[in-house]
Amino acid sequence: MLVKGLLASLALLGIYFLLVSLISGFGFAQEQFVRYWYFILALSAGFGVQVGLYIYLRTKIAEKNVGKVIAVSGTTSTLSMISCCSHYLINILPVIGVTGVITLISQYQIQIFWIGILANLIGIFYIGKKACLLRKME
Repeated sequence: MLVKGLLASLALLGIYFLLVSLISGFGFAQEQFVRYWYFILALSAGFGVQVGLYIYLRTKIAEKNVGKVIAVSGTTSTLSMISCCSHYLINILPVIGVTGVITLISQYQIQIFWIGILANLIGIFYIGKKACLLRKME
């Protein structure tokens, strides 16, 4: 459970570095990580905790709704981390509509990070509550 949660957290960091590196280069990805490390690591850790809790629950009982929460908050975490650098897509996607969306995202990147962290906390609370109920039943 702990190992899989850690691997999920590292995988999310890998996705961040891969996508930002493809968009703007690895040096830029490192620079942005140094600038926003506290958001990026919080999002990644939150996702890892959710995966660890989900693995625990899955080994005990089959919970259909829990997987959906992980998928939604994991996606939110990934998008939040990538949002810090998405405005650089303008260099490779010169479409007016895309430029507007990317400009909007870049203006609100800190708020998007907070939304991702909130989604993680909701997911952790929801799955943690299920894990506590399961533990009381044992």
